[in-house]
Amino acid sequence: MLDALVVDPRSAADLGGRDPRDSLGLPGKEAASRELASLLEELSSLQERLYAEGRRSVLLVLQGLDASGKDGTIRAVFRGVNPQGCSVTSFKAPTPVELAHDFLWRIHAHAPARGMIGIFNRSHYEDVVTVRVLGLAPEEVWRRRPQRIVEFEQLLAEEGTTVLKCFLHVSADEQRERFAERVSDPTKRWKHNPKDEQTSRRFGEFTAAYEDALTATSTQEAPWFVIPADRNWVRNLAVATVLVHALRRLDPRFPEAVV
Repeated sequence: MLDALVVDPRSAADLGGRDPRDSLGLPGKEAASRELASLLEELSSLQERLYAEGRRSVLLVLQGLDASGKDGTIRAVFRGVNPQGCSVTSFKAPTPVELAHDFLWRIHAHAPARGMIGIFNRSHYEDVVTVRVLGLAPEEVWRRRPQRIVEFEQLLAEEGTTVLKCFLHVSADEQRERFAERVSDPTKRWKHNPKDEQTSRRFGEFTAAYEDALTATSTQEAPWFVIPADRNWVRNLAVATVLVHALRRLDPRFPEAVV
């Protein structure tokens, strides 16, 4: 699964060639649910060991177009994790104070401490993609940012943070359906934004901007994984697999007892 999801640093992200409804060879929703439950049990154990060890950290970056399922992914994947060992940061439009600093200033302040799993709901990639599509900064500004991001993520990696980046790849049809559901479903109406229609109209522009950003910033130290996001059960299992696989490789250990 991971080989199918990762963006090779030597290749283009190829979002157009990746199916948002791909089931990744999974046998079905029920089997995926059982596998997810097993992964979440393992995640809970690995997270406890990472927290106790207190030497390294993990940063999971969730990016995607509006309605791609970032909030739902966080709820599904982290429901059994000890809240003491996790932090979730949702990046909104920058405040005047944040705008008075470089674009990575507010990001670095929320990087996970040693022993922690940090989750970014949107991230520094908004300062490349959204800024580009909406014309919030001149091209000479946003064009140089991907290289600064690569350098920043390399710094995090060298300081002991494993950086995992998941792009939730949703189709235009599915996005429109989810926007419509936000209007019709009283429990989801709070998510509705009048700007959703504008986002939907510019779907192709956002996708093209993400294509360039993912291609430019997928590295060995901080790879991108393109997650099929039209089916929630595929999306959740894929993100959990990326996270658990990375923690297995870290193999955190409980510290020796102090005598």
